Amino acid sequence: MSLIARLRSLLSRKKPVTRVGTRRPSAAAPAADAPREDALRAQLIDDPNNIEAFAALAELVRRRAAGVGPADPLTADQRPADQARAEDLAVWSLAEEIAGNPRSWYALVELGRLSLEDDHEGAMRRLAGACEREHTGLAVAESVRMLREAGMPGEALGLGVGHWAPQDHVVEAGRQVVLAALEAGRPFDARRHLNALSEAPDRAAAEAVVAELEPAVAAGEATPAP
Repeated sequence: MSLIARLRSLLSRKKPVTRVGTRRPSAAAPAADAPREDALRAQLIDDPNNIEAFAALAELVRRRAAGVGPADPLTADQRPADQARAEDLAVWSLAEEIAGNPRSWYALVELGRLSLEDDHEGAMRRLAGACEREHTGLAVAESVRMLREAGMPGEALGLGVGHWAPQDHVVEAGRQVVLAALEAGRPFDARRHLNALSEAPDRAAAEAVVAELEPAVAAGEATPAP
């Protein structure tokens, strides 16, 4: 069964009404790492976009789903497919739960990442939703970066162009858009977006990014199109 099919089965189950982010009541004895889980969940209740807390809690639920201790870096990429799916399902459940908080956008980025392979259209909707929930450009930066790292610079550029507001957003959002344009083989779009960084409210940060990316953009412009 595909990850998306298993996720749909999970989502169709009735869930008890709980406060978003709190550990759900269970008749089973609490796990040894329950205090750490509760501490991380408390951080996410306070700030549902605490990326460090989410990553730590995701790692905790991955280990619990796999029934193992901390991952061995020498064997982490060799785990069985069923174990990998179980871990992804556990993180999906966590991300979906945290995304129930209307202030949460990072969990939507994680949901987009998890569904990108099996449900590309749904993944892009989740990323767009994250960008619409967040108004400083952090969600744009994270979403574009995630798509770039997934080898989808064209989709990253399209999402970025659709949601990036140079006058209002953090400079990192623009940086990610320029990088996506370069990786998509569109250096003249990269130049246009690099120029738009001059509108950023943080002039010093914008100037640093322009200095960083100018050589790559110029090299792209000088390279003949295939």
